[in-house]
Amino acid sequence: MISLKYFTFSPVQENTYLLYNQHQQAIIIDPGCYFQNEKEELAHFITNQNLKVVQLINTHCHLDHIFGNKWVYETYGVELFLHKNEEIVLAYGPQSGQKWGLPFVNYEGVLHFLNEGDIVTLGEDKLKVLLAPGHSPGSICFYCEEQGFIIGGDVLFRDSIGRTDLPLGDHQTLLNSIREQLFTLADDVVVYPGHGASTTIGYEKKHNPFLK
Repeated sequence: MISLKYFTFSPVQENTYLLYNQHQQAIIIDPGCYFQNEKEELAHFITNQNLKVVQLINTHCHLDHIFGNKWVYETYGVELFLHKNEEIVLAYGPQSGQKWGLPFVNYEGVLHFLNEGDIVTLGEDKLKVLLAPGHSPGSICFYCEEQGFIIGGDVLFRDSIGRTDLPLGDHQTLLNSIREQLFTLADDVVVYPGHGASTTIGYEKKHNPFLK
C-alpha cells in the first residue's frame, strides 16, 4: 500500500510528493525544493522513515517542479523519468529561472521516458501514466486505481486549471485532457495537484468554473 507525504516548497509554493510503501521504497515526484532548508526537510523525512529512494519523476518540467532534480540525483543516485515532450521544457529551465529571479543548476543526467499507459511500480503497487498535455506539452499524471488517487501535476486544481499562457501551452488542449483523461475517472478519486489543496474528480465536475 502506498503512503503519501507532500511538501510545499520554493517561493512558487509547489507541492513535492513522496510516495512510499511498507518496504521503505520511495518515489519522489516533482522535487521543487529550492532552498537548502527545504532540501534538508525532505532528506530528514526520508532518513527518519528509513526510506530508500528508488525513482525520480517529473509530471512536467516547468522550473518550480524541477528545482530539486539535480540534488535528488546527486543525493540518492536516481535518474530522471519524464515524458519525451518535456525534454525541451527541461532544457529551458535555467533560462526560465533567470527570467523569474530564481536561478538554479539543472539536472543533466540520463533521461528515461514515460509514455501514455505505462505502469510505474512501487513494490506491488502500480501507478498508471496518463498523458494530459495543455499546461505543458508532455504533462503526465499518475493514477493509482487501487487506492483511488491521482498525482496530477499542474493539470487540474481545486476550482481551477493549469495556466496555458506559458510557452507550448494550449488552453483547449488542456480542457480536452481534463475531460478525456481525468473526468473519466470515478468521482471519489482524489486529485493531488502541483499547487494548493487536494480535491476530487466529482467536486471539479460540479464546481470547476473552467469546465462548466
